[in-house]
Amino acid sequence: MAMDAAMIERLIKEGLPDAQVTIEDLRGDGDHYAAHVVSAAFKGKSRVQQHQMVYQALRGRMGNELHALALQTSAPEG
Repeated sequence: MAMDAAMIERLIKEGLPDAQVTIEDLRGDGDHYAAHVVSAAFKGKSRVQQHQMVYQALRGRMGNELHALALQTSAPEG
């Protein structure tokens, strides 16, 4: 079962309330997305730790309802 972009965004924002989230459906199939997530919670964290935080916010759906997610993360500038 595919997951829609709004659900991905909602889950990420529930896990990282200050996050600015941009989701793009890469193939139009509801299975392959790109996400850009900016959150102050990422400050001082490695890229791997940042991605783990996003995967944790997705509550185990990665690899199940959500097949592929190209992920870009960063802390806010300034």
